[in-house]
Amino acid sequence: MGQIHDSSCCSVAACAEILGAKWTAVLVHDLSEGPRRFSELEHSCRGISPRTLSERLRTLENEGILVRRSYAESPPRVEYELTDKGEDLLPIIEDMRRFGHAWLVADERALRL
Repeated sequence: MGQIHDSSCCSVAACAEILGAKWTAVLVHDLSEGPRRFSELEHSCRGISPRTLSERLRTLENEGILVRRSYAESPPRVEYELTDKGEDLLPIIEDMRRFGHAWLVADERALRL
């Protein structure tokens, strides 16, 4: 029984390592609506530096969560899109959104009243 628990913890830790990085959940959520350009992602994540955004996108690409597509246009166009692996994170992201709405955003509103 200890092995099952250890395996389960390991799986949770591996998932948390990906989603725990600042901005990652927001980026995956934004990409759930379809392919996005760098500037669109930068705009939706107000406060993220271009360097941090580049690092997060590169990490997510290396993890197989998103794919980077370059188009030979003038000017060049690059888009980011979720892979099947990235799409499988969406129920987790939706649960985070629901929890945040029910418990965190509501608490902030109550504190301001």
